[in-house]
Amino acid sequence: MSEQPDHYFTARPASSDERRTLTVRLAGRDVDVETAGGVFSPGRVDLGTQVLLRTVPDLPAGAADVLDLGCGWGPVALTMALDRTNDGRPRPRVWAVDVNERSLDLVRRNAARLGLDHVEPRLPDDVPDDLRFDTIWSNPPIRVGKEALHGLLTRWLPRLRPGGDAWLVVQRNLGADSLQAWLADWLAGHQPDATIERTASAKGFRVLRVHRR
Repeated sequence: MSEQPDHYFTARPASSDERRTLTVRLAGRDVDVETAGGVFSPGRVDLGTQVLLRTVPDLPAGAADVLDLGCGWGPVALTMALDRTNDGRPRPRVWAVDVNERSLDLVRRNAARLGLDHVEPRLPDDVPDDLRFDTIWSNPPIRVGKEALHGLLTRWLPRLRPGGDAWLVVQRNLGADSLQAWLADWLAGHQPDATIERTASAKGFRVLRVHRR
């Protein structure tokens, strides 16, 4: 029997860990980053993430903690860390969360390469339970399955601070509209101070904004 291939949400990928360097554009500048097999989109910044990063606003001025949920090798977390909104103020801690340990190692190495000492790559259970986030940006792992995806979102969305926003990018043909409807129902029953709306559609992707009043 042949071995099952790794998924990007595999905790410890068995595939080759051969590293390669890419030049990508993040936060308006060209930067060199390290990637490897066994993580999400190792050869480029994937299209959904590009749509997300073109859509989200600047980080809130004075933000203390921000979250990249499902960070992969780090394009979203690194963009957050490179954000210049808080120039002259302490930069927010950028929590880069993933179940894939290779992804976290890549984020750690890429942050060090770029001199970003305020990035915190962590497994989900290693993030303090009492921590709250000013904003969440995520290209969530849709292919992990509906039940696991719903569990992921209902674990992290309630950790938005009042006034905070979560920005999610989801491919239209992988259930973006049904996910939006499900989240609207869940928020109404479990987080009534939060709303959800679609803020953009591009390249076959929807960008959803969850706002906590």
